[in-house]
Amino acid sequence: MYPCERVDLTFIRDAKFRFSNSVDLAITPEQLFEVLSDADSWPQWAKVITGVTWTSPKPYGIGTTRTVNMLGGLVGDEEFLAWEPYTYLAFRFNTCSNKVVAAFAEEYRVEETPGGCRLTWTVAQKANGPARFGLIVGGPLMNLSFRWFLANLRRYTDKRFH
Repeated sequence: MYPCERVDLTFIRDAKFRFSNSVDLAITPEQLFEVLSDADSWPQWAKVITGVTWTSPKPYGIGTTRTVNMLGGLVGDEEFLAWEPYTYLAFRFNTCSNKVVAAFAEEYRVEETPGGCRLTWTVAQKANGPARFGLIVGGPLMNLSFRWFLANLRRYTDKRFH
């Protein structure tokens, strides 16, 4: 595992490579946090994820850690920087199995809506060396995959709760 920059929440707002998308879900914010807290749910909608292991006990909050395994053998050790039940959470990679990942963080903002809730998901990244070029060239495709994941999340939560 290679160390990543220990970024804070400002990185998510200020990163050069950031992708932000929203989805309306027909579930409550409480139900969404149930999904986000469920290790088994992540591979169901974020298809790049093959497994999630919480490495901190419940209750989850700031400082909670977990390990995420992804396609291609990529592994990230995450630490939660924010955990506001039913409204907001954010985490960063502390280490990653691929040394091209200089920094990585995500945030999940949840707003209650008349039909359920709206999730706004932001991914912020920084790459080492020539991999920066990959973020420039591959950015639109990455953003398309993030939108696809959110559509999967809507299908998953519709099936799980209805």
